[in-house]
Amino acid sequence: MTVGTIAAVDLGATSGRVMLGHVGPNELRLEPVNRFANTPVQTPSGLHWDIHGLYESALEGLAEAARRQPRLASIGIDSWAVDYGLLHGDRLLGSPFHYRDSRTAAGVASVHERVPFAELYALNGLQFLPFNTLYQLEAERADGLLKQADRALLVPDLLAYWLTGQQRAESTNASTTGLLSLSDDGHGTRWNDSLIARLGLPRRLFAPLVQPGERIGTVLPQGASAPGLAGTPVVAVGSHDTASAVVAVPMTDPDAAYISCGTWGLVGVELERPVLTEASRAANFTNEGGVDGRVRFLHNVMGTWLLSESVRVWQQADPSVSLLPLVAAAEAVTGPVAVFDANDPRFMEPGDMPARIAEWCVEHGQPVPASQAEFVRSIIESLAEAFARAVQTASDLSGTSVRTIHIVGGGSQNALLCQLTADHAGVPVLAGPVEATALGNVLVQARAAGFVSGDLESLRALVRANAEPRAYAPRAR
Repeated sequence: MTVGTIAAVDLGATSGRVMLGHVGPNELRLEPVNRFANTPVQTPSGLHWDIHGLYESALEGLAEAARRQPRLASIGIDSWAVDYGLLHGDRLLGSPFHYRDSRTAAGVASVHERVPFAELYALNGLQFLPFNTLYQLEAERADGLLKQADRALLVPDLLAYWLTGQQRAESTNASTTGLLSLSDDGHGTRWNDSLIARLGLPRRLFAPLVQPGERIGTVLPQGASAPGLAGTPVVAVGSHDTASAVVAVPMTDPDAAYISCGTWGLVGVELERPVLTEASRAANFTNEGGVDGRVRFLHNVMGTWLLSESVRVWQQADPSVSLLPLVAAAEAVTGPVAVFDANDPRFMEPGDMPARIAEWCVEHGQPVPASQAEFVRSIIESLAEAFARAVQTASDLSGTSVRTIHIVGGGSQNALLCQLTADHAGVPVLAGPVEATALGNVLVQARAAGFVSGDLESLRALVRANAEPRAYAPRAR
């Protein structure tokens, strides 16, 4: 086996990046190529993603990647889940809605009227989130917007289509739509045609499924913005960014939990089969598809969105405000601070997050933070408590005796968050790698190309050998 070079397009809810991955049996190295903001656009019709801007930035990054490495082995694309673009032929019918747009809740009652949530959970294993794709599609159906649509492609599938001309639906991200059937072994391997029909959704919307590691197509000449990019294979990865991130969690112990921490905190364990019990449904845990047919049994916690949205509000009055100094100031806070419910729905939409936190504190008889540092400390304490609680619930529901928590993604750089999570959970935390999603993306491509081999445990051993995590021991509380 030789070392190969692969390009990863990794789109997060607040930023995107293009990375070169250099991968071989004893080598795993990322080379940043292009980083760019992902800023939603508010229009009279609602909150939308700037999908054309994201595609242009991704193309710029791929062009630079091709200049640096004229013989790219392949390209893989991952992004956040649930959101999609509607196509009529090859024409996009407007910019995709953002999952935080208020319209996303409009389809919930209608869906549950036809398929009660208890039955829905037994069919798809997904936790209730008002922006799950099937609720969004119901809102579109009720507005008559699906009549023109031939296809609904999730964000990474849409970008792959623009590059290759091939319309496919990658399975890990498709599992977040709520419209896949659970097979006998619990994995979503086909669209649930009967559920789609019960919801009155056109079957034509749903593209053929592909699995991570399968080739989608090759870059068309019109998709090539640099010499040598045309003809490059585009390979399906765990296109749900959390699926890719979990590939790169350096777990060596099956009794481990993971937290993929960014805008959201995805907290859970990896299983061979889904957990579809009434207790799991009541706890609002989800069973999403993972690479190699694994199940990501997890719960969504609000994540560092609470911090970034608070900083955005403070910057409106003082542009010099930034997160790192605030986290340092928060570490110096010694007195007690409010610990609020980080999963309260009031924190979902963009807006004045500090005011909403203060409102929650007043309603629940807790002290309102008196400074920005106290707000940040309160947020981090609340996230750590929510993470620890979700880990314990995942352990109880799945029968996994969690002895270690891995935190990967951007949140792994927040030492205070990592330490407080260890403290609240009472078990060690191992932090890193930061770029877990991009690493998981390139590892799946590298295995498909033959640069590495083996199961997920082998891939994770390679991650561990090249990126030793930082350890946080729990302290007495």
